Amino acid sequence: MKKIIKINLLNYIVLIFFEAMFALISFDIYSKSEVLSILIYSLFSSFIMTILMTVGSEKTNKIFSYIIYFVLCFWFALEAIFKSFLQTFFSLDCFKLSDQAMGFAGETIKVIVGNIHYLILFFLPFILLIIFRKKIDLNIKENKKYLYSYIILIPLSFLSYRLYINSTKDNKDISLYDLYYNINNNDLNIQKLGVISSFELDLYRTIFGFEDKVINVNFEDNSNKEDEIFLYDKNILDLDIANNIDSNIKLYIENNPGTSKNKYTGIFKDKNLVFVVAESFSTIGVREDLTPTLYKLTNNGFVFNNYYVPYFLSTIGGEFQADTALYPNINSLSIWRSGNNSFPYGLGNSFNNINYNTYAYHNHSGYFQDRYKYLKAIGFNNFKACAMGLDINCDVWPESDIEMIEKTYTDYIDSDKPFMAYYMTVSGHMEYNFFGNNIASKNKSLVDNLNLSTSASAYLATQIELDRALELLINKLEEANKLDDTVIILTADHYPYALSLEEMNELSTFKRDNLFEINHNSLIIWNNKLNRVEIDKVGMSIDALPTVYNLFGIEYDSRLFAGTDLLSNSDGLVILSNRSWITDKGKYNSITNEYIGIGDVDYVNNINKTIQNKISFSRSMITNNGYKYIKIKEK
Repeated sequence: MKKIIKINLLNYIVLIFFEAMFALISFDIYSKSEVLSILIYSLFSSFIMTILMTVGSEKTNKIFSYIIYFVLCFWFALEAIFKSFLQTFFSLDCFKLSDQAMGFAGETIKVIVGNIHYLILFFLPFILLIIFRKKIDLNIKENKKYLYSYIILIPLSFLSYRLYINSTKDNKDISLYDLYYNINNNDLNIQKLGVISSFELDLYRTIFGFEDKVINVNFEDNSNKEDEIFLYDKNILDLDIANNIDSNIKLYIENNPGTSKNKYTGIFKDKNLVFVVAESFSTIGVREDLTPTLYKLTNNGFVFNNYYVPYFLSTIGGEFQADTALYPNINSLSIWRSGNNSFPYGLGNSFNNINYNTYAYHNHSGYFQDRYKYLKAIGFNNFKACAMGLDINCDVWPESDIEMIEKTYTDYIDSDKPFMAYYMTVSGHMEYNFFGNNIASKNKSLVDNLNLSTSASAYLATQIELDRALELLINKLEEANKLDDTVIILTADHYPYALSLEEMNELSTFKRDNLFEINHNSLIIWNNKLNRVEIDKVGMSIDALPTVYNLFGIEYDSRLFAGTDLLSNSDGLVILSNRSWITDKGKYNSITNEYIGIGDVDYVNNINKTIQNKISFSRSMITNNGYKYIKIKEK
């Protein structure tokens, strides 16, 4: 019996070592409840490990011990490296990112080499196991009777864990109970439940499926807070919703009051549109001396002072939310999942419906993440990318935005109908250095005199390429007498996460934190004839699409999106990937459950419910192909 206890104690210490080291590396703070839940689950896990390592012959037990320890070391190291690379944690669905890893093999290798200390740290128990293997006695044949009685500890420890989780049910903040039963957010799970418990949840939900549920609670209707309700109709259409539609979607639509039209509705009707999702664009890269075009565009037209681009699993999530006004699945690949879905109200389809010529371009592989399928699904039949009709130099990394504009503007600039051109750029992509980044090297001389770190300077160099590409486009539009009739809209896919917070603050005009303000950005909505209009309401990239539809006078039902028109009288809401949030009244940190602002506990609870509904609705739309079951009745 003593042998089993010693082995179990060793396993428990190793698990606590893993969780503790991971917490020190990845997090700023842990609450007492989180620590306790991790300690209990680690005990449960240690019992399972012990049984697997002692149930067979001595040789079999050693083989199992090597396998178990190697898998544990590998998983913790993978989570740490993945977080440092993509600013989110690894989930089983991310195995579908293998093609992305191969597409960025050079960067992937650099990240692994740059984080070799994580590999050494987390593989230390495995190395020690091999070194001291002869001193660990796994031959317990004489103690089999104790082993079988030991098995009872597994269900008892798991029951204790579940009881503790259930005890947090009535918390008004995002509780351990919510994460375990109601919310699918891998980042929050790992933070609050631990790596091992989160893996178990991830595995279970991958096999058996899981859906966040829409809460049967009415959305806040802000229609009457202004007199606009008496002046403008609501963006609500007569919908024909199929009976077999997912219940989450139906409940969301039924409880959503929608938003109203406003004084800006239709001001760009029949104008051309160039819609840009710019790789790693941030206002930290906007300088009057280096990027004059970006400076002009961000400081004229509509100026959104409190606009954010929250990070949702790199470009995969950032591009998706801008194009669809749905929240991407934080644990999944929304673009990849959506290629075969119906998106009748997606960006391309909505402009097709009003008789525009539509085009889409990307200066990297069009097959990457099945982007070519996704763009077709949202309405772009005319799509060019590397190896798909775009005649630029695709043998360098990253590829040039200037070259993309040069090779594509002739497709649409002389269009006999209004056109809508969509660009997903790539010149701003990491890594930010002058030896492996083609664009940074190209523009190095323009930033050599700046007193900045290498990474910060290289980032600015990549933004110069985007600036000159937009300058070229504006000049060509002016030459063709199309500039006054064209609107340029630009949003980012995400902030430049390859820069450290310190490097970002080198470039920022204000001090940014690593949760909220790191995501602060700009939404460019510019037309040569548009006077400056400042908007103070908070908003995010998911709100870009309904804002565009409102400005271009496109009829749409505002209940069919998770985002809202930033120019409407709705309250502003920014949702971060870990379910922290910003409103016009304050900020809420989901990790610490701390709210700073105007409003009481009920206000915080209501916002959390609204977020639950928006995310659940979005996921149901993606996973259940929800738009397939909704039609707009003909008038």
